[in-house]
Amino acid sequence: MRDNLEIEKASEQGSFDDITENEILGLWGSLKSTGLSAEEAWNAIVTGLALDMAFAGKRNCKWTEH
Repeated sequence: MRDNLEIEKASEQGSFDDITENEILGLWGSLKSTGLSAEEAWNAIVTGLALDMAFAGKRNCKWTEH
């Protein structure tokens, strides 16, 4: 449950600029506990970090329905 709160706090901050190694390891352990393999959990974390960095400057975009 504590890991979920840390994830929510990171989401509210809007970026992973201040993420620590312990937070990454905690998230990795949390993902593994859901049934993911160690490699799948790591890939999920790396993908999330890469997407966060790729779209960090685009947070102010507005969604429009077409």
